[in-house]
Amino acid sequence: MSETSFTPGVVAGRLEADSYDSQFSDLHPLLDGHEALVASDRCYFCHDAPCITACPTAIDIPLFIRQIATGTPDAAAKTILSQNIMGGMCARVCPTETLCEEACVRELAEGKPVLIGQLQRYATDHLQQQGIHPFERAEPTGKTVAVVGAGPAGLSCAHRLAMLGHDVVVLEPKAKSGGLNEFGIAAYKTTDGYAQAEVDWLCQIGGITIQYGQALGADLTLSDLQGQYDAVFLSIGLGGVNALGLAGEDKDGVLDAVEFISDLRQADDVALLPIGRDVVVIGGGMTAVDAAVQAKLLGALNVTLAYRRGRDRMNASKFEQDLAASKGVRIMTHVVPVGLHGNGAVREIEFEYVNDDMSGTGQMVKLQADQVLTAIGQVLLDEGLPALKGRKIGVDDTGRTSIAGVWAGGDCATGGDDLTVTAVAEGRDAAMDIHKALAGSSNGKS
Repeated sequence: MSETSFTPGVVAGRLEADSYDSQFSDLHPLLDGHEALVASDRCYFCHDAPCITACPTAIDIPLFIRQIATGTPDAAAKTILSQNIMGGMCARVCPTETLCEEACVRELAEGKPVLIGQLQRYATDHLQQQGIHPFERAEPTGKTVAVVGAGPAGLSCAHRLAMLGHDVVVLEPKAKSGGLNEFGIAAYKTTDGYAQAEVDWLCQIGGITIQYGQALGADLTLSDLQGQYDAVFLSIGLGGVNALGLAGEDKDGVLDAVEFISDLRQADDVALLPIGRDVVVIGGGMTAVDAAVQAKLLGALNVTLAYRRGRDRMNASKFEQDLAASKGVRIMTHVVPVGLHGNGAVREIEFEYVNDDMSGTGQMVKLQADQVLTAIGQVLLDEGLPALKGRKIGVDDTGRTSIAGVWAGGDCATGGDDLTVTAVAEGRDAAMDIHKALAGSSNGKS
């Protein structure tokens, strides 16, 4: 638990004990059978469907919706999962409002898209709740691949490789699999332990071994992995966090938003998680919104999300921004933090208003704050990795890095946009290229 447990003003149990379950209930409850049929009936089943192009994993959306409409949800699930093995999680956490649903013809014509995300969840949940795994493992190839990191990209890569007959060893530094699906996404988006249940279901394909407590750099090196395995896939995420660069950011009550969300996701009882009375979240992405909303749900009286640019520049979608506002989060824009004040523990945070070009206006504002959560981005810890491009591992379209026999994907690589669905696509596509390389050489290092 964070040291904020000992910060004056940051306490647990701000709400009535019986209210936490409803506060953290499912953001989009599962459709029932009738609701799914009604929702699927709105689809035009477009021949050249723009929603497919808008999906990073290129799921055949009209086909799976037609399968739901004809009463075969398990067939629909297989259509989804053949392209996106983590389709259940993506149905819960994807910003569908800016992907497939934004491209939906119904959205363009009526401003009300087909409920693609909820229909995807209906199908995948229907199949997974029966314990059914729709894919069979090919004959063993005798090749073994190391996947470093058990997040969405790594698990997607591992599943596709295992399905193709390769043995896969997943090396994960934490005590649980799932990456950000387990540790970094709001609790109200993935309830009832779904992240771990999905990992268990995914591993039913066979041929996947997960070893915990294995961190690249601390416990193993890339050169060691190259010597032990026929190929290596890096999906290590972004292990470092950006600092505010302000004096006083080491004060009690100032912590990283990802740490806050992780503490909440791993808590046996969220009522025991300390929260401030006046909480300020710095950032404009999904993590910032998740932290701000959950701070409010835990009982914080005042929650402010402060962002340096306008709302139109926030990485969080309009839906996420509106969700935050609906929960009572105040969104301040065009402000940058310039000071943290307090004796030992934070008591105030000071901002300067800035113009669109980030130039200062000279106008200052102070907010009371007994807890400050920073969500200003994560960084790659790059010691001993393949060549970087910018701040991430450089990869080509298939995930190949500068080192022969080593691929990379997910947040640590240059290919994507830091979404679960993109990470899944990158892991899947890298697996297909690894398979091709292993079939054409003795060690994948062609």
